Amino acid sequence: MIEFIQANPRVSIIGIAVLISFFISLVNFFVLDKEKIRDSKKRQKELQQSMKEYKDDPAKIMELNKEMMAHVGDSFKHSLKPMIITVVPILIVFGWIKGVFAETTIAGSWFWWYLGSAIASSLIFRKLFKLP
Repeated sequence: MIEFIQANPRVSIIGIAVLISFFISLVNFFVLDKEKIRDSKKRQKELQQSMKEYKDDPAKIMELNKEMMAHVGDSFKHSLKPMIITVVPILIVFGWIKGVFAETTIAGSWFWWYLGSAIASSLIFRKLFKLP
């Protein structure tokens, strides 16, 4: 397997990025309370609109901002659990990737190949799994 990776480093890093993105999306799909997060984001958008309407009333803006921060904190708290589950395996894989790709033609740029591939595949998986 390592021989294939070193012979085809670009294809390999794209494949690894897709697999890691799939893993993260799968964990998010099963762990996140998607309805709570969607409701929280919807309320945040409503609060932002209200803040625009009351831009001349600092007291009302502070009240709305306080409620918005509560929703932001709630969203972060829900996102923390899947992040804790996925961070250790990903760190282990990154350590392995760094060692394997150090001897390839993309040794200095493997991370950028990974990042671009991970962002693209993550967007696709988020749509497929209907994640917030």
